[in-house]
Amino acid sequence: MNLLDLDTFSKSDPMVVLHTQSRASQEWREFGRTEVIDNTLNPDFVRKFVLDYFFEEKQNLRFDVYNVDSKANISKPRGVPGKKCGSILLTAEELSNCRDIATMQLCANKLDKKDFFGKSDPFLVFYRSNEDGTFTICHKTEVVKNTLNPVWQPFSIPVRALCNGDYDRTVKIDVYDWDRDGSHDFIGEFTTSYRELSKAQNQFTVYEVLNPRKKCKKKKYTNSGTVTLLSFSVDSEFTFVDYIKGGTQLNFTVAIDFTASNGNPLQPTSLHYMSPYQLSAYAMALKAVGEIIQDYDSDKLFPAYGFGAKLPPEGRISHQFPLNNNDEDPNCAGIEGVLESYFQSLRTVQLYGPTYFAPVINQVARAAAKISDGSQYYVLLIITDGVISDMTQTKEAIVSASSLPMSIIIVGVGPAMFEAMEELDGDDVRVSSRGRYAERDIVQFVPFRDYVDRSGNQVLSMARLAKDVLAEIPEQLLSYMRTRDIQPRPPPPADPNPTSAPEQP
Repeated sequence: MNLLDLDTFSKSDPMVVLHTQSRASQEWREFGRTEVIDNTLNPDFVRKFVLDYFFEEKQNLRFDVYNVDSKANISKPRGVPGKKCGSILLTAEELSNCRDIATMQLCANKLDKKDFFGKSDPFLVFYRSNEDGTFTICHKTEVVKNTLNPVWQPFSIPVRALCNGDYDRTVKIDVYDWDRDGSHDFIGEFTTSYRELSKAQNQFTVYEVLNPRKKCKKKKYTNSGTVTLLSFSVDSEFTFVDYIKGGTQLNFTVAIDFTASNGNPLQPTSLHYMSPYQLSAYAMALKAVGEIIQDYDSDKLFPAYGFGAKLPPEGRISHQFPLNNNDEDPNCAGIEGVLESYFQSLRTVQLYGPTYFAPVINQVARAAAKISDGSQYYVLLIITDGVISDMTQTKEAIVSASSLPMSIIIVGVGPAMFEAMEELDGDDVRVSSRGRYAERDIVQFVPFRDYVDRSGNQVLSMARLAKDVLAEIPEQLLSYMRTRDIQPRPPPPADPNPTSAPEQP
């Protein structure tokens, strides 16, 4: 709109070029171009760009506006240094196939026996293929104990999560035997596609489960069992974007481990060491997750807490102290404000212990319990070195919080084995406490070391971490809305009144 006129005898002939930025190299690449509209300073372009949207990634876009000289077929970049050259109005909408939800049920027959005592405890892991040939986990079934012929419960998954809207894209399914220590035994695998799966609406589909290593070693190897798709149906539901457009806010809370097992922050061996040259694992995890979530919170005010430290001046041990040292208002302004308060706390408190998660989980849960209309959803990020002292109380807190509009992200830093964190994640076996199971899976755990770039590229390390750790948030939000039958509100008008601040934990 109101573009700068660069032509002498007529108005400009504008065109827009869209560039996307590579996560790894930070290079800009041309994604596409609009048509050229002759002789106008207020063009209304018709050509659309279809982009994949990922909540868990920071997707930078650049729009370059050109004046096209049709006679010489030369494009001149529009612009005069220091001068406003017009404005661009962007409109975006979600494609209809993003609303499709696939519901399916599978069973298996004659799977390989992996356990020495008893039969296998099988479960399935679904992966969608990416453009670069890699695979991303998109669903895990429950574990069916002590059987070689399991029947898994029906489950639902967004079609976009399964195939990114490409119905012929490969979907890989791995079959595992669950082990308590987390070293699950690989039984075999098979591949399919959304289009092939959808044929099961009319007929059963049987897949051979193949173990490549066994196939190479044994000449008479046939398969490691079969998996049958019993049923498949597709329905349309509200999407994560519908709720965000309707005004749902993501309220981000941070809790950082200040226990002595992290090491003296003044020593380079400490997980909290403040190097002048690079961020610590704690700071990188906080920045990686926070920079994505902050764009879904209108006020950009984030409560931030520490736990497991002795506080000055009397040396009181606290498991939920505000990083900004303000008990009345623990909010920090933006992720940079959280980082600043975190660094200041490292200079003033004494790392101590023990490691209690339950107090801060219950603190956020109390705030989430006050708002059940779908306008707010709470995300708690806990960054820890993995040594937990209140496992029983933490499980109880998670089970109670699973009925609230709330998700918990746990990032493990350092070399610990993190078995306790894996148990809290609940992907394989739902978290339970005193015979009561979590209503929803609301915990996502990842060890930070799995995402560190070997070349030392911190930007890439943070991007990898954020992608995996945030991937489940949209579906967790949707699962809460569905179980409460909360529909998204209509999008607000163009200039809505500022929303009131949400209840803070």
